[in-house]
Amino acid sequence: MSIKKVFPGGNTSKGFYSFYQYLAPIDATKIYVIKGGPGVGKSSMMKAIGQAVAEKGFLVEFHCCSSDNNSIDGIYIPSIKVAMVDGTAPHIVDPKNPGAVDTIVHLGDYWDEEKMRKNRAEIIATNKSIGQHFKRAYHYLAAAQIYRDAEECYYVDEDALDVVGLNALAKSIINEALGEAADSAGTFASSPANVRHLFASAISPNGLVNSLDTIFANVEKKLLINGDPGTGKGSIMKKLVAEAAGRNISMEVYHCALNPEVIEHVLIPELKVGIITSTNPHFTRSASEDLVFDTAEYVDASRVIPYHEDMALARDNYNAAIEHGVSFISRAKVLHDKLEEYYVPNMDFKAVNKRKEEIMQEILGMLS
Repeated sequence: MSIKKVFPGGNTSKGFYSFYQYLAPIDATKIYVIKGGPGVGKSSMMKAIGQAVAEKGFLVEFHCCSSDNNSIDGIYIPSIKVAMVDGTAPHIVDPKNPGAVDTIVHLGDYWDEEKMRKNRAEIIATNKSIGQHFKRAYHYLAAAQIYRDAEECYYVDEDALDVVGLNALAKSIINEALGEAADSAGTFASSPANVRHLFASAISPNGLVNSLDTIFANVEKKLLINGDPGTGKGSIMKKLVAEAAGRNISMEVYHCALNPEVIEHVLIPELKVGIITSTNPHFTRSASEDLVFDTAEYVDASRVIPYHEDMALARDNYNAAIEHGVSFISRAKVLHDKLEEYYVPNMDFKAVNKRKEEIMQEILGMLS
């Protein structure tokens, strides 16, 4: 059974950030867009169908929810280009080809609206509180990014980075990752690169979580880049992605959960190569066969010694801001669970399960 877990959206320093447009390709065979409120069975339906497909030996992507990492917002089955997605806010996915490709599944058809209306005031008030908690969380995550930038700036301001050496390191990593998959004078494929943008980690109610082990489970070559924040890892990854795209090499680009403008990891499925940056909060242990690089070799640490206390303070404030952000996301999760209590008793889950079985048989039929 092969399940790969990713995050299509995230709670970031820029608010909720969405890569949902990359969940399924533009040439998808079929997309099921599931509509309905909290607790009506959207995630359970997708999980059950995804598990059934995985048990048949097919790879399934579970697109996990950053605001509840035990729940999923979608699944994608690459072998048949079929997806199921949660079509409710904040991850609204509008059907692009309704009827031809997209099927809208209205789980709201299976609730007792009359009974639901009795809790109208409570539902509206709870939704308002959830929104307020996320707004506060995003304030703290924005502050965390400011403190992260404050810690990183000393390396550049004090000329502590060996830029020439880091550029040479970037070339070495690119050569190791891309090998003879064409070169700057040629291309790997006749068509432009298909680049997917996703998150491998999330700032969730349970803290900082990642699914690196499932994303890079099947790579044959893994490059691990160690180094403190601000020592050039992001620049190296940016150059790698640009070079790969220039050679028409398709890839999955995984962005930083706090700052989505920063690239943290890259998976190149066709080459079975993974490039992972390892730093707080997602340190990655290297295996004996991994190729390990360290940007610390190109840092003159003596130049930032006078600022160690300032950097430590910025780091402490960063950690505190992240902690407060997580706290508000966690509180929002508690309220979301409360919201589900208004829906669950008023659902006809027998009908929901019947619809789930119908969709499951449709998808399993496509696999045969």
